Amino acid sequence: MKNVPVNASKKYEIFIGAGILSKAGEIIMSACGGETAAIITDDIVNDLYADTVEHSLKSAGYKTVVRYVFPNGEQSKTTETYVSILNTLAEANLSRSDVVIALGGGIPGDIAGFAAATYLRGIHFVQIPTTLLAMVDSSVGGKTAVNLSSGKNQVGAFYQPDAVICDVEALKTLSVNIFRDGCAEMIKQAVISDSELFELLKKPIEPQIEDIIARNVTIKRDIVQIDERDTGIRQLLNFGHTIGHGIEKSSNYKVSHGEAVAIGMSIAGRGAWRMGFCDHACYSEIVEMLKHYKLPYETDVPAKKIFETAFSDKKRNGQQITEVIPEKIGKCKLHTFSLKELEEFIKLGMEN
Repeated sequence: MKNVPVNASKKYEIFIGAGILSKAGEIIMSACGGETAAIITDDIVNDLYADTVEHSLKSAGYKTVVRYVFPNGEQSKTTETYVSILNTLAEANLSRSDVVIALGGGIPGDIAGFAAATYLRGIHFVQIPTTLLAMVDSSVGGKTAVNLSSGKNQVGAFYQPDAVICDVEALKTLSVNIFRDGCAEMIKQAVISDSELFELLKKPIEPQIEDIIARNVTIKRDIVQIDERDTGIRQLLNFGHTIGHGIEKSSNYKVSHGEAVAIGMSIAGRGAWRMGFCDHACYSEIVEMLKHYKLPYETDVPAKKIFETAFSDKKRNGQQITEVIPEKIGKCKLHTFSLKELEEFIKLGMEN
């Protein structure tokens, strides 16, 4: 098992290993204490792993374990689900010494984290990610949120967990497409800050999965420790995301987050090349890596529609928005565009 310590506004550890789900209870009891634990998960993950986690929690000494299960998918990441979770926590009489556990992918992590951040003004919170995307990205760093009809993640809070438990055995139950979503985020991390990781991703990742996950969370950990509240360098982690969120929303979330980010990285890479921020080789390497993982790199969504969604992005500052621009593999920079310049950037990134 690998441990990655995080020293942000809250100190905690990320545990990475095979078969550690059965040890979740003792890890959580050590990190949080308390008498009651609430597992927040979706209906797919509930059938796969919730019994194991509940048994582990009770074996570790938790007197009461409650569950809240919602339908799998982005359509559940709403204020209505959030309020329903709060009511469940209140009905179970959770106190500030108790713990909320997000079990699943990024959606349970985001919505359970937001509930934990706001219930009783904040109680203990643990992430147990079961998808590759959640392990390498969304479970680390303390971003929690729900969606509004106007856009993704527009209501939320920065709230660090007390522990993150990544059991790599869970990856074996993922569909190919969901596994690839996580690969998109790993490619993103490599492009923004780690050219050696980019080279490692050219080889089969399953035999080196624990090391790969640890390297990814270390990249994110290092950035978050410098800029926890996303006002500076942490914005590099948004590479491909402003455009990607536009594609997600325009497809009514039929395009997955990882697929949308992959397309967003390709468009941003091509736009950067055509505006002279990077050479063609940098853009080409990004696209070739996306192809290597059979991720999409083009979209039929019109540039204007993507831009209109970007206009309502939470990262917009008045009539400006900061975009992540690749300069070479392993190095990106933040560039502030006017909204007119962003529209041109997106157009250039989508033209053949």
